[in-house]
Amino acid sequence: MTNILGISAFYHDSAAALIVDGNIIAAAQEERFTRKKHDAGYPAHAIDFVLAEGNIAPDDIDYVVFYDKPFLKFERLLETYVAVAPKGLNSFRMSMPVWLREKLFQKDLLIKQLKEKQGLTKMPEFLFSEHHFSHAASAFYPSPFEKAIVLTLDGVGEWATTTVAIGDGNNLEIVKELYFPHSLGLLYSAFTYYTGFRVNSGEYKVMGLAPYGTPKYKDLILEKLIDLKEDGSFKLDQTYFNYTSGLTMTNRKFAELFGQPARRPDKDPLTQFHMDIAASVQAVTEEIVLRITRGLAREYNIPNLCLAGGVALNCVANGKLLRDGAFPNIWIQPAAGDAGGAIGAAMAAWHQELGNERVVDPSDAMQGSYLGPQYSQDIIESELSKAGAVFEVMEDRVLFEQTASALAENKAVGWFQGRMEFGPRALGGRSILADPRSASMQKTLNLKVKFRESFRPFAPSVLAEDVSDWFEQETPSPYMLIVADVHEKRRYKMTDEEKNLFGIDKLNVSRSEIPAITHVDYSARIQTVHKETNPRYHALISAFKEKTGCPVVVNTSFNVRGEPIVNTPHDAFKCFMGTDIEVLVIGNCFLRKDQQDPTLAVSYENKYELD
Repeated sequence: MTNILGISAFYHDSAAALIVDGNIIAAAQEERFTRKKHDAGYPAHAIDFVLAEGNIAPDDIDYVVFYDKPFLKFERLLETYVAVAPKGLNSFRMSMPVWLREKLFQKDLLIKQLKEKQGLTKMPEFLFSEHHFSHAASAFYPSPFEKAIVLTLDGVGEWATTTVAIGDGNNLEIVKELYFPHSLGLLYSAFTYYTGFRVNSGEYKVMGLAPYGTPKYKDLILEKLIDLKEDGSFKLDQTYFNYTSGLTMTNRKFAELFGQPARRPDKDPLTQFHMDIAASVQAVTEEIVLRITRGLAREYNIPNLCLAGGVALNCVANGKLLRDGAFPNIWIQPAAGDAGGAIGAAMAAWHQELGNERVVDPSDAMQGSYLGPQYSQDIIESELSKAGAVFEVMEDRVLFEQTASALAENKAVGWFQGRMEFGPRALGGRSILADPRSASMQKTLNLKVKFRESFRPFAPSVLAEDVSDWFEQETPSPYMLIVADVHEKRRYKMTDEEKNLFGIDKLNVSRSEIPAITHVDYSARIQTVHKETNPRYHALISAFKEKTGCPVVVNTSFNVRGEPIVNTPHDAFKCFMGTDIEVLVIGNCFLRKDQQDPTLAVSYENKYELD
């Protein structure tokens, strides 16, 4: 038996994964344990969890694989500072002590931490995978394809920002690369910064804001900021950006190009200008992705495409890519960001380094991405009792019926079942659920439960067997990574007056039979729910369908803005008591807010730093 521990750490979204004889046993992000969003520290808790889940003692680890190569990254930083000198001195002064003290000698740091935190006494073999190879391995090896093109797109790893690889059996080879500072991820992050959102966490807000605007600056971006070739390769004009030398993403020349300074999130309101900027960079992103993928389809004539890297979480672009048809079959790693590098690094070691054969799972090897901790009914009852919760234990049939009734009564429901999800999406393990037929539910959830901007869209979970009846989507989307339109027969026709509304005013118009998940452009980020991977969630939605005729529920992650998704029953109860969630269902425990001790409520509105 070969035990491989994969680690992603020290940049953002630290995580650990355990692979035993090529099988993914467990994976989790450190933030879920420390309650610090995007925690970049050494993933001690995540490592403890994955080892416990696999019943593996620390000294039974055969290989520890880190997801990137620190010396190569350090080389890129030094060469970049030299290239832009004397600019960048402040950035250099801030980063060098950390690199020289901690980041550069990561093998020593990992050994020290594994000894101190995990009690390691017997040294495993240490391996270091390249950043984008980890991404590519996370996309290909768990995929349902024997052979595929693998495209990775993110900000930057060591030097690469975009790579193309060919996966065939157990072999994976990178055949093309685009290098820093030319990066689609950093272009999108620059506009994230410019519109007043936080880089590395606010990019999805730009994507959610885009449908409220028109892409009137698309041509300007393509003319001034980026030299885009027919095959999708590109160069960014660095005179408009500040990320190679400064502490911000954009500079004064960038602001002058668009006629406004960067938005200050704590002082400046979101305006139609920012919505148009968001729409424009989204349109440019889609154009680049489609040019790249069409070129790859022509060049290699392989029908299967795998995606990973932070840009692969752009589900709007993914939907356009699927409908474009250049690749008939697409699979996206659900933990496409850096956390997923822990799985990729470990699987790369098993297949590429050790030469082991690959057995392809026709659905995929990610097990629905339910790879995190789970809690027995006894532990759930014990934790809730310690927290002072009032609950009723119900058998499954009654539990599903009562939860479906609560949803139909327009109540927000905290749903905590089975193993926690790995990756940024809640997929019915740690979710807040609601009735999608409610016209007011989107605003209610945003303002009273999530404490976040009212424009943010919510996603639907739909029974896999009913997806094509409610959405213009035929293929499965189990990981909520593809946007498709609500089916035309489910839409409402808009009046001329409604069609002429601008910006956030569009939010209040009901567009379909399921308005809570229908975005202003009739789109929705779909999760198809499959009985095989999540039978309890499937049973709940089936009960809701039986009661209402609607096989769809609103699904958003079980947390408030700025907080990581809940991990433990105690986390869930705290979030329940600190928000306007009216019902909480954990395992077979059913909790009603009006039966709880109100003195247990904790204010959440200012508890977490906003993302």
